[in-house]
Amino acid sequence: MAAEANQFDFILDAVSAEHDINAYLALLKQDGHMVLVGLPEKPMSIGAFSLVAKRRSLAGSAIGGIQETQEMLDFCGKHNITSDIEVVRADQINEAYERVLRSDVKYRFVIDMASMPESVEA
Repeated sequence: MAAEANQFDFILDAVSAEHDINAYLALLKQDGHMVLVGLPEKPMSIGAFSLVAKRRSLAGSAIGGIQETQEMLDFCGKHNITSDIEVVRADQINEAYERVLRSDVKYRFVIDMASMPESVEA
């Protein structure tokens, strides 16, 4: 990731697994912002020098309300911001869970709710 250092104004970190947050902080430009919405189980170790020297900021949010969520979706639509996901049908949920346990997941899973049996939807 060294080639991408100091390239981003903003990073939304939705990773809930343990990861080196300092590697991602290094991607931020001076005065860049990172917001954490994923909640790893273990505490993170953060290099304060990287934040202070480049005037970077780190914030967190557990959840947004309906209005904030809509604003975020509108912003993403306006600026063509997309995410990498893997859509799974309802009958693939157990397989998807097994893949998570094996660390065989490249993107976040999104369940296609239209594939849910009618008896479950009601």
